[in-house]
Amino acid sequence: MKEYDVLVVGGGNAGCAAAIAAARRGASTMLVERYGFLGGTATAAMVGPWMTFHSGQKRIVGGIAQEIVTRLQAMGGSPGHLHDSSDYVPTITPFDPEIHKALLFEMMREAGVHLLVHAYFLRAVMDGEAVAGTVFATVAGEREYRARITIDATADAYVAASAGVETQQGDERGRVQPATLIFRLSHVDLAKTAAYVRMHPDQMRTSLKTHERTAPALTAVAGLYELWHEAQAKGDVTIPREVVSFFISPYPDEVTVNMTRVVDIDPLDPDDLTRAEVEARAQAMQLFDFFRKRVPGFENCRIAATATQIGIRESRRIVGEYTLTRDDVLQGKHFDDAVARSAYPIDIHNPSGTGTQTHRLRAGESYEIPYRCLVPAKVDRLLVAGRCISTTHEALASTRLTPTVMTLGQAAGTAAALARDEKVSVRDVDTAKLRAALKADGVIL
Repeated sequence: MKEYDVLVVGGGNAGCAAAIAAARRGASTMLVERYGFLGGTATAAMVGPWMTFHSGQKRIVGGIAQEIVTRLQAMGGSPGHLHDSSDYVPTITPFDPEIHKALLFEMMREAGVHLLVHAYFLRAVMDGEAVAGTVFATVAGEREYRARITIDATADAYVAASAGVETQQGDERGRVQPATLIFRLSHVDLAKTAAYVRMHPDQMRTSLKTHERTAPALTAVAGLYELWHEAQAKGDVTIPREVVSFFISPYPDEVTVNMTRVVDIDPLDPDDLTRAEVEARAQAMQLFDFFRKRVPGFENCRIAATATQIGIRESRRIVGEYTLTRDDVLQGKHFDDAVARSAYPIDIHNPSGTGTQTHRLRAGESYEIPYRCLVPAKVDRLLVAGRCISTTHEALASTRLTPTVMTLGQAAGTAAALARDEKVSVRDVDTAKLRAALKADGVIL
């Protein structure tokens, strides 16, 4: 058994930001991850591009999240923030998952984070009503770590649930958003695709003028309605999606496809999760065939990669000291203890079929997420970061996006370090000091 100031469970982008933030502030920090690499949804599930660092023309996400983008750019792993040609959000940020994996290991080394991979969370270790540590399954058997403060960055609130924190899941009927397996196609000629949408201007959702629809400008394509509906009518595709959707990668001949959809799934049920993986890979092959046969520019495309695991939009979330609501998001609410900002719309994919509901903030506005959403209502010595924070089903449809969860991770790690320094519980952290520390470290509040 080893003991640390801060133990971060889950090495996704939220967990990585939490570990870096805590370690940079002098806390002895341990990060434990189930895969052999870091990045979580961004790497294991290849969910990209990141959406969005901006509200209108103004960047509202900074800190470690922006540092990662800047460093990926320097490594050739991202073109940075680009205009979203599908007009869903102001900007998108493509990235190379493989380079991102390498960068995150590098950042852990620089910050002095202790790291353990290939370790599966088993259970929380309790000291009365407080989390004292956790137990993991490893190739050498069970291993226990103790910490003054534990951060649950598992996305599925595994630590919190094990510790007895009250949790919720899904909408009023318990249904969660569908799951999607991301894949990348290479050897794509986007010049041909651009020529097609110039010849068929009504086949793409965009504010780009017809002559502006060049290959470099097609950062995101949503549409190709006729091609999709023809394939549906002939039974060539059976996926419950209403449009073709893909995004550019950092490379001119490669795109990321976000179109598979497995509905009526409980991601916390291992049988359902198994079904989702099997169905999603069959859908990916169906889509591969569709692109090659029907979409101009994709005639010679190849599958460059499929995600290690299916992407989960929603599962379990904690009940915290404050629960962020739909109205908080859409009204652009601000909080005295705010630790993150977002302008992403409420984006709810139909849990049981086709269709996506989108509810937007007013143009140029953003909302904030209070620190209290990271603090469980009852259990002590525990913070959460990522999509398992305290929100409603509707609010989660906005807060789950990567730029936001990275900022939430930085907030959790910074708060944990401050709690150690001040010798107070995470519940009693001075949020004015927390906000000042976050601003000093580049977070935009």
